[in-house]
Amino acid sequence: MSDEAKGPRRVRYNGTHPKTFKDKYKELNPENYLEDVEKIMQQGKTPAGMHRSICVTEIMEFLKVVPGQVGLDATLGYGGHSLEILKCLPPHGMLYAMDVDPFELPRTEARLLALGFGEKEIVFKKMNFSEIDKVALESGPLDFVLADLGVSSMQIDNPERGFSFKIDGPLDLRLNPTTGKSAAALLKIIAPRKLAEVLYENSDEPHYEVITLAIMAKIAEGIAITTTTHLRETITEALVYLPEATRKEEIKKSCQRCFQALRIEVNNEFGVLDSFLEKLPYVLAPNARVAILSFHSGEDRRVKKSFQSLSRAGIYSEVAPDIIRASADECYTNPRARSAKLRWAIKS
Repeated sequence: MSDEAKGPRRVRYNGTHPKTFKDKYKELNPENYLEDVEKIMQQGKTPAGMHRSICVTEIMEFLKVVPGQVGLDATLGYGGHSLEILKCLPPHGMLYAMDVDPFELPRTEARLLALGFGEKEIVFKKMNFSEIDKVALESGPLDFVLADLGVSSMQIDNPERGFSFKIDGPLDLRLNPTTGKSAAALLKIIAPRKLAEVLYENSDEPHYEVITLAIMAKIAEGIAITTTTHLRETITEALVYLPEATRKEEIKKSCQRCFQALRIEVNNEFGVLDSFLEKLPYVLAPNARVAILSFHSGEDRRVKKSFQSLSRAGIYSEVAPDIIRASADECYTNPRARSAKLRWAIKS
């Protein structure tokens, strides 16, 4: 075959490993490099552009999906949970799948359609999961509902989304970058007292006062905090007084907490979850099963209180007596599973 028939060669990155996200052609097209992906996963890492769904076994064991049911994956993400659910639904079952991310939703839709699942098995909805009542108008009473409240690895790994303090990129943090204010825009207008509240209430940041002062000082000087690096450096400078022996690790944890706190605020994640939990019982069929996977104490508290309150009211016949954690083996192979908390409820 001639070179013209083969087409142009793919541009390769220099060295043995890609240095930028856009260069990671192997990991961003995992279906073409299964051997490489497997090696990365064996190292306890998640390949860039992919997501490893958490507590899949535990969730499937609880949901007990059977053929013919109608259910909802309220937070589709990479579609790992949905894929396992879809295997259980034929014949005549239907899965509704929601996601607010305008970039990841079409990619996941394409992956699932390529696996042979069509419009008779799955309906995709670009919607926030607080709009579960709108989906129920089309689906009718749901036999099961799953909500995974975590941010996907694809979002974290893409520097353009601004979710990670480890990689330089715009300080965005929006799950849907086409609406609302970015974290950078929020920091330009937020009042000091409100910022301190966000850092403390949303992530229990112990150094919230000194970090707030550092951020507000930068803004007062006319220095805009527009990138992930800007924010990380501001936090680092604010915490320079910490003991040298523990400073590096403490700064890392504070960066994680502050980015999380701003993400929660930018996306109104607690408000959205409260709305979802309030509407949830009214879209469920009798004996329907609900599984919610959270990664933050504030989220877990809301889920726990809602389930327990509605159980006392007789709306749920049974709720999880305690949180379910990912197995030790899963945490070893996928460290992002360590903070996962699974709770479930059964409709009366």
